[in-house]
Amino acid sequence: MAKIKFADQEETVVTREEFPLSKAQEVLEDETVAILGYGVQGPAQALNMRDNGINVIIGQRKESKSWDKAIEDGWVEGETLFPIEEAAGRGTIICYLLSDAGQVAVWPKIKPYLTKGKALYFSHGFGLVYNDQTGIVPPEDIDVILAAPKGAGRSVRENYLNGSGINASFAVNQDATGRAEERVLAIGIALGAGYLFETTFENEVWSDLTGERGILLGALVGVMEAQFNTLRDNGHSPSEAFNETVEELTQSLIILMGKNGADWMIGNCSTTAQRGALDWMDKFRDRVRPLFDELYESVKSGKETKRTLDANSDPEYRTKLNKELEELSNREIWRAGKTVRELRPENWQEEK
Repeated sequence: MAKIKFADQEETVVTREEFPLSKAQEVLEDETVAILGYGVQGPAQALNMRDNGINVIIGQRKESKSWDKAIEDGWVEGETLFPIEEAAGRGTIICYLLSDAGQVAVWPKIKPYLTKGKALYFSHGFGLVYNDQTGIVPPEDIDVILAAPKGAGRSVRENYLNGSGINASFAVNQDATGRAEERVLAIGIALGAGYLFETTFENEVWSDLTGERGILLGALVGVMEAQFNTLRDNGHSPSEAFNETVEELTQSLIILMGKNGADWMIGNCSTTAQRGALDWMDKFRDRVRPLFDELYESVKSGKETKRTLDANSDPEYRTKLNKELEELSNREIWRAGKTVRELRPENWQEEK
């Protein structure tokens, strides 16, 4: 495994060159990988591993949309598609990819199937790290491992199909067999990761929950709406406010930043834009930093976990969520966005 220096810190990174697919196939040759849950990450990871020649089965609740989706994707009831408990019994590597709340609910049913020598695999450290709230405490005679793709399930599948792969974190929490590390690296490569970065269960979940609530989702949407509202309050039209807030970022600048970095992106903007970015970015950083510190502490302390579990256990959760999403979609910024997106050139081509 390679040691790569990031800033002033060395990190372990595993590449496909060091751990090729052929080695992953060899490591997993006698394993049955049971994917429990066919919602967000489940389909992508299962399909990628199946395409890569891994023996994969699915565990999913019958009479559900996810069960029907699994059948549409080619999984066969009684051969590669089973009720959750039966799949857990058949699997040697149990991939626990149910939702966080689903993991808590199902844990008592699958724990008896975690027999000596098996591996319990996560793609998120939530259930294990906050086990005082979730009750998820694995037996001591199994491996406990994690491979966490840095992207939504859709991206995991699309990146695999286009050959680019996706970065992922990996961790070993418990090595009962002496094979835990090779098992998790094999799974990571087989699900389509291009690079695997070493972490811990704790660091993965703390960074993930902070990122979701912060720059990846919560902060991004919130800051966009703040700028949009400022422009609207100063007389700018909805389309102009949206284009300057969302469209230019998502369709141009963020793509350039992802490919070449912020320095390159700013260096290739107009001199006026360069000056503005360099003069204002530290002000935004310093104003927002206390909020991120507050967020991180809320994540680490378990407050965010409790809120999530409490909300998801509410029988009316889905109804309340739909109302929240409907309210968001009806805000002026996203109503303007819908109109702008309909005017994109690709939509002209579709009409033709």
